[in-house]
Amino acid sequence: MTEAELPSGTITEDQVRLALRRVKDPELNLNILDLGLIYTIAVTGQDITIEMSLTSPGCPSGPEIMTEAEQQLKALPGVGTVSMNLVWSPPWTPDRIEPRVRAYLGF
Repeated sequence: MTEAELPSGTITEDQVRLALRRVKDPELNLNILDLGLIYTIAVTGQDITIEMSLTSPGCPSGPEIMTEAEQQLKALPGVGTVSMNLVWSPPWTPDRIEPRVRAYLGF
C-alpha cells in the first residue's frame, strides 16, 4: 500500500523519520536519526511512541532534543498522542551512528 492509498489521518513510519531528521543535536549539528539516538519507532493508528537515548546520561542538550523531537512529531497532520521514552539500554555508542555519517566523522 502506498502512502497515497492509506486512510486519511494515517501516520507512516516514513513521515515520523522525516520529522525526526529535522531535530539536530546542537553540539554535534547532526540529526538524531543519523546519530542513532532513535531506538524504536512505533506507530499505532495516529499515535506515535518513540524510544530514544542520548549520547550520555549527562547530556546537557537532552531536554532540548527530546522537546524538539516531540514538537516535530506533534506538528505532523493527524497525529494523536506522542510518547517520548528515554532509554539507556543498550547504551548509545558511536557504532549506532549511520555508517555514511560515521565515515564522514572519521569513526
